[in-house]
Amino acid sequence: MDTDQKINILVTLDRNYLPYLNVMLSSLIRFNPNCAFDVYLLHKDIPQSALPPTEKTLENHGRLLPIEVGDLDLQNAPTTSRYPQEIYYRIFAARYLPKTLKRVLYLDPDIVVNGSILNLYHTPLTDYYFAAASHTGAFLQKINSLRLDTDDNTPYINSGVMLMNLELLRKEQNTEEVFSFIKKHKNSLFLPDQDIISALYGSKIYTLDAFRYNMTERLYRLHAPFEKGLNMEWVRKNAVIIHYCGRNKPWKANYSGKFDVFYKEALEWMNKNCPV
Repeated sequence: MDTDQKINILVTLDRNYLPYLNVMLSSLIRFNPNCAFDVYLLHKDIPQSALPPTEKTLENHGRLLPIEVGDLDLQNAPTTSRYPQEIYYRIFAARYLPKTLKRVLYLDPDIVVNGSILNLYHTPLTDYYFAAASHTGAFLQKINSLRLDTDDNTPYINSGVMLMNLELLRKEQNTEEVFSFIKKHKNSLFLPDQDIISALYGSKIYTLDAFRYNMTERLYRLHAPFEKGLNMEWVRKNAVIIHYCGRNKPWKANYSGKFDVFYKEALEWMNKNCPV
């Protein structure tokens, strides 16, 4: 590997999302060819036999480093088919990742990378635990504040893209506080992991530009008709990360919107350049 930059990536998922993880990783490689990636996979029960396609995708560009999480008591944590237990693992990443790591970039598998992530990865964190983007307007911000018992100015972030300050989290994070919050708010956790992160650590989150680092179909629809210059050409040139959050996935036949073009291009590039 002839690379200039070493980047730590974190993913947490179950076996069902491995094919989409491979597309995400191949898009990361495509737009960051001079980077070497250590991809840490926190999981519960993915067998080694399921990982060769992901390892092959990273070949010559990095390595896959699976870490099995077996000692977290998440019995009180709400889960669904859309939000399995693995979504909580990112909250506890500092506990499981190597102590030598100072920072890591968490990425959801339902993402396509569309540019260089170096500026994002090297965002100064200083006294912040996380850097993440918010998709929430004033009205939903107020609803979330009431629902989660937080101050009105506490940012509510999307947890699909998060730069994590592992050094500071190791020093200051109280994991028991997380379990207490889950127990107290179990019935009001709508998007469980990001509810917890936003509520407990809002004052420790550096807010990223969502249009560049967590661009979604919904964000585009809400703003494109009213903001001069925000069109598909702008997205292609400026949005570093396209995030297919929610139920609207580009690999599904009922996808609604324009951003599936980025996923189709990423899939085609992977099949051509990272065959498994």
